[in-house]
Amino acid sequence: MTTKGLKILVPLPRYGCEPTEVSVPWSYLKAAGHTVVFATPDGTPARADERILTGKDLGLLASTLGCDQDTQNLYHQMEASEEFQKPVPWTDIRSEDYDAIFLPGGHDKPVREYLESAIVQKVIGEMFDQEKPVAAVCRGVLLTSRSVHPKTGKSVLYGKKTTTFTRWQEMACHNLTRLWLGDYFLTYPETYVEDAVKEHLAKPEDFEEGPGFVIPHHDTDAKPDGFALLDGKYLSSRGPWDIHRFSAEFVNLLASASANKA
Repeated sequence: MTTKGLKILVPLPRYGCEPTEVSVPWSYLKAAGHTVVFATPDGTPARADERILTGKDLGLLASTLGCDQDTQNLYHQMEASEEFQKPVPWTDIRSEDYDAIFLPGGHDKPVREYLESAIVQKVIGEMFDQEKPVAAVCRGVLLTSRSVHPKTGKSVLYGKKTTTFTRWQEMACHNLTRLWLGDYFLTYPETYVEDAVKEHLAKPEDFEEGPGFVIPHHDTDAKPDGFALLDGKYLSSRGPWDIHRFSAEFVNLLASASANKA
């Protein structure tokens, strides 16, 4: 189902967004006729994690942990778009101006300014309160879990089912690269993303790890067999390996929202 006219907010950090997790959903949203509005801390264009984008320093793991050539090309196409080159500052975001919000992730330490942003967390809380679609992948789920619902005073994910970049996936990425990259894949070396998200859930069983290997194969547009978890108007996924399934599910969620809005 193709719908038009929805305005989707995509906040990003200054540096370090995961290029696959941003560019693939962007392409699905644009193909479905939606308007994408990027937002950054100061209104200057974001920059993706260069290591993941180019495969630099990843060696033989580049094809598994980094972007393939098609995704690199897609990212550069998005990077050249008017919406990416002219983001709004976080301080200018008004939740009532948008129909949905999409929250991608990233690995390296600079993404903490995004994950810890009180401004973005407040907007997420308002979007849940307004019962608008919220989609989050990888560390974007951590950001979401830290956001407080203005009516309940609890995490917006309290009582929700969710997934995120799992403990086993994070451990695998770290252990495979720590000899030369140190704790690069550990955004917060003191805790795993999964554990940090679980702290905000009503019960541990509300977290779902999903099927597949620790580091699953990358799904594709032709075969979107990754993992995405939908609970009401909230959609979550684990990482770039699941991104086509996640993107397709997000477009379907927006189609339903558009129909209800009409």
